[in-house]
Amino acid sequence: MTNYLDNVDSEWFSQRLSVALTIVVAAFVILIARLFYLQVINGAELRRQSEINSIRLKNVDATRGLIYDCQGRLLADNRPAYDLNIIVKDAGPLEPTIAKLSDYSGIPEAQLWAQLEKAKGSRAYKPVLLKPDISRDELAAIEVNRWDLPGIMVNISPRRDYVFSPSAAHILGYMGEINVDELKQKRHQGCKTGDYIGKYGIERAREPWLRGKRGGQQVEVNATGQVVRVLSTVDAVPGNNVVLSIDHALQVVAEELLVDQAGAAVAVEPDTGQVLAMVSSPSFDQNAFISGMSHDAWNVLISDPQHPLENKAIQAEYPPASTYKIIAAAAGLEEGLIDESSSVFCPGFLKFGNRTYRCWKRWGHGEVDIYKALSESCDVYFYKLGQELGVDRLAWYARAFGLGEPTGIDLNHEGSGLVPTAAWKKRRTGISWQKGETLSVVIGQGFNLTTPLQMAMVAATVGNGGTRYRPKIVKTIRTADGKTLYDSTPEVVGRLPVSEKNLNIVREGLFKAVNSRHGTAWRSRLDGMAMSGKTGTAQVVGRREEDTDGDGQGEPIKDHAWFVAYAPREHPKIAVSVIVEHGEHGSSAAAPVAAEMIRFYLSGGSQAADTTAPEGSVAPGQGD
Repeated sequence: MTNYLDNVDSEWFSQRLSVALTIVVAAFVILIARLFYLQVINGAELRRQSEINSIRLKNVDATRGLIYDCQGRLLADNRPAYDLNIIVKDAGPLEPTIAKLSDYSGIPEAQLWAQLEKAKGSRAYKPVLLKPDISRDELAAIEVNRWDLPGIMVNISPRRDYVFSPSAAHILGYMGEINVDELKQKRHQGCKTGDYIGKYGIERAREPWLRGKRGGQQVEVNATGQVVRVLSTVDAVPGNNVVLSIDHALQVVAEELLVDQAGAAVAVEPDTGQVLAMVSSPSFDQNAFISGMSHDAWNVLISDPQHPLENKAIQAEYPPASTYKIIAAAAGLEEGLIDESSSVFCPGFLKFGNRTYRCWKRWGHGEVDIYKALSESCDVYFYKLGQELGVDRLAWYARAFGLGEPTGIDLNHEGSGLVPTAAWKKRRTGISWQKGETLSVVIGQGFNLTTPLQMAMVAATVGNGGTRYRPKIVKTIRTADGKTLYDSTPEVVGRLPVSEKNLNIVREGLFKAVNSRHGTAWRSRLDGMAMSGKTGTAQVVGRREEDTDGDGQGEPIKDHAWFVAYAPREHPKIAVSVIVEHGEHGSSAAAPVAAEMIRFYLSGGSQAADTTAPEGSVAPGQGD
């Protein structure tokens, strides 16, 4: 060894040693700089990314509040649903994963890619909803092949279940996935893509109360995104429970009475304004919206000429027909234009200008006073009264009865109807009001438009002695542990400008309409239940030509049938409004529906009594 060192050139060795030392020092400097960058400069970000890879926050959906009727019957419940999600970061190459998922589950690949496209831009470690509420077969296929589907996960979440669907569909409404525009709205603050929100009915109107507050979990996941351990949990807060004022037993009776017919029926409590039943026919299956409705099914619904998605009780607007004579009679009495003893002669028509206005009873009613005018619905009597009243005074009373504006019920999309005036027509059409038009308005035709709910409130107000209440359908809202957050109280919104004496005259006329032998609703009278009411037949003039096959040879479309009523005669417990589209006569199509609703409610829900009129006791006229 000594000999070897003695033979080496000392200068050559020193040069090589210096180079080696320089390289070693440089390497250490680079390593230290890199460590400094990783640990100090970028340490926090790298630590966060490291935690994301193994520890994640997972949302825990809140249970939506339940909905009950006034008797405590559960109308809207929740059930577990299995939602198919993907975490893009864990899925690896997306194409083969999506292809295998489609192959195993049978879900079309295009549908899966469409969902991913909708979530484009969201963070890679956030779950993306591929399909909500998958079937048990789809779930089984995915679970069996879970090992081959990285990033795919199935979450269990509560989903709405309408217990009696399609019953009360227009009241309860339905739910659907939140869209981009709704996500921006303040009322949906806290919602995220894929959430389900109330889209219609009570579900929409009370969405913030029903929704609840989302919770979360801190979980540890493995390399494929599967949860291996729950580290901590923040419990979700369930939504509040809503109790409605409707009596579901009465609701079902009304729905059965209107089955296979288009129309609406509303029952309210006259002394509070609480809605006891609200039917719009035909209806729809709310549960079909929960799992995602196909385009074909949606197109069938929206193209149905009977408009099943429309709540006809509050949205549809119809001419009130002869039910409007309640208002005209009150106006004439209060203005001093008629009284109990005044009468007119009805020959079956009235000549006005160059036109003949006919009474529904072609051969005439003879001498008619206010009681007979209301009970037998004499058009000529009201033609003459309308001439004296004029359209603007008539409109003032109509508004005092609550027509021409939404009632303010706690549901969305309520219509306002229309109360025509001379100024309105001039403003709307540029044409002055013609006196003959008042003759149409005073019998509830012409430009007049009302909703069934508005007419139910008219009947309720007359029945209770003149106090107008705001109709309400939500009775109570309570937390999941029973604490009351909201308790509905009667809300007075006005009082009829009609004296007690004059209102009693109107009430007597309505009683005779049902209980006198020649009254238009005689066939629907109820033994022992003293029902008062008014029939109506709304002409559908504008649609006659288009519904006769274009050549005049088809079946002419029938008029709409109306009936409004309350019972008992004194201190009424229920007021009802019914319209049957194209039912032709209020006396034969709408009055029997209202009568059975009243009979059912006042009898405490017992089986129907025989309301068939005795042989030979049929009223002579069925024209209104």
